Amino acid sequence: MKRILLIVGGGIAAYKACELVRLCRKAGIGVTCVLTEGGQHFVTPMTLAALSENQVYTTLWDLKDEAEMGHIQLSRQADLVVVAPATADLLARMAGGIASDLATTLLLATDKPVLAAPAMNVRMWSHAATRRNVAQLRADGVTVLEPDEGPMACGEYGPGRLPEPEAILAAIQQALSPVEQRLVGKHVLVAAGPTHEPIDPVRYIANRSSGKQGFAIAGALAALGARVTLVAGPVTLPTPAGVTRIDVETAREMAATVDAALPADAAIMVAAVADWRVEPAAQKLKKGDAAPLLHLAQNPDILAGVAQGLRRPRLVVGFAAETERVIEHAVAKRTRKNADWIVANDVSGDVMGGEANAVHLVTAQGVESWERASKVDVARRLAERIADAL
Repeated sequence: MKRILLIVGGGIAAYKACELVRLCRKAGIGVTCVLTEGGQHFVTPMTLAALSENQVYTTLWDLKDEAEMGHIQLSRQADLVVVAPATADLLARMAGGIASDLATTLLLATDKPVLAAPAMNVRMWSHAATRRNVAQLRADGVTVLEPDEGPMACGEYGPGRLPEPEAILAAIQQALSPVEQRLVGKHVLVAAGPTHEPIDPVRYIANRSSGKQGFAIAGALAALGARVTLVAGPVTLPTPAGVTRIDVETAREMAATVDAALPADAAIMVAAVADWRVEPAAQKLKKGDAAPLLHLAQNPDILAGVAQGLRRPRLVVGFAAETERVIEHAVAKRTRKNADWIVANDVSGDVMGGEANAVHLVTAQGVESWERASKVDVARRLAERIADAL
């Protein structure tokens, strides 16, 4: 079993460490926690001990542990040291080699790789001192994740939020079991999520897509070393590590952005693009005013445009969400769109927006059915197949 030493820094984001411990244990990763003095204001040692099923360490001045040089043992027993949340203060002390408490002493004494997930106010993250400290840590070999962007507990908005536990877990798994960088030098374009086609200032036409599968695929391709451009419809998912994200809303915006992102070695068109649009009304439509909805226009076929265009990538993969005759429709779609592969799944039940997929990979060689698995596992398997093809 792989093991991590999780250092929980101070800050409101410390509560997410509890979910991170749970996810790590579920993934078969052993966790030992070190809770800083600041972290103890937000979560308790008892909570982390119960979730990790291991003793939680809080002080350098424990007579029993330190009689056995406990901090040295802790720093060497794990396969990876993870700091989450890594506050601005903790990052500064790490960069300066300061050993002023148990956490920083462990970090200075460890001979294992270190991964830090920052969390702080947006202005603290953008401050020159923090940028300098992060640059120094990365130069020293520490993996420092990019924080998420969004609203913060202080009321401000911007980059500085702790990455979601699922994203931190993915980074941990990558650090513990490095994936061969098989796609270095390759550019892969991924389109994900729904599109929203406005009817009026209040309403829109859309498909029921969460974007989770497309984002997972983008992350899996980046983990293999690809340069990934992710064109994302209106979703609130965190950007996968190492991925360049461009947000769009409508199908026409997505089509233009996809075209601008070419050329690419591969295009993975996962997005659930709305097939129709209307000319949106300037004011909110009343219930009896359905006239604008009678004039539906077709949106551009983004998959066909990429697969049949002059700058066609070497590999074009489309997706098909079907409620009946899944494989039959997918086979026809591959031919009609001129795609190399179609990944099809049955969405007749409560599947759209869920956490797992059972898919069929349709290629010129035939149909390969994959057992139901998490979207992350489906993404990893597909990314490996893409690497084989490129």
